[in-house]
Amino acid sequence: MKAISAWALAALAASTALPASAQFAKSEDAIKYRQGALAVLGQHFGRLGAMANGKIPFDAKAAQENAEVVAFMARLPWAAFGPGTEGGKAKPEVWKEQPKFHELSEKMQAETVKLVAAAKSGNLDQLKAAFGPASSSCKSCHDSFRNR
Repeated sequence: MKAISAWALAALAASTALPASAQFAKSEDAIKYRQGALAVLGQHFGRLGAMANGKIPFDAKAAQENAEVVAFMARLPWAAFGPGTEGGKAKPEVWKEQPKFHELSEKMQAETVKLVAAAKSGNLDQLKAAFGPASSSCKSCHDSFRNR
């Protein structure tokens, strides 16, 4: 996990150092990037949800590892929503309502940090308590800015 985290951190540094327009040669590149980041986030978030909802047994170590991936991935997709990157499953409102979009993305990132803290506690009840608000923060952005 630490080797992956170091690699991912380097990727994050490279991806946030440039404006979105310089990072992606075509809007399709930005769309693929953000969809990939959100897909990985969703896979790991789903594993936490399965534990929180009793669909799979709670595993404190796995919960912590998955929460850390979720929190890391939650920081990545936003650079790929820059000007000229419209399309994919994102509604046009992403670019028309930037302050709201940024507010919701920041809220989601903050909730994923809380999710990590809860997972690190090793306590299923704390994970459940943090999972709900994190899930709601994802849903609020999907409701406003994602085509189904």
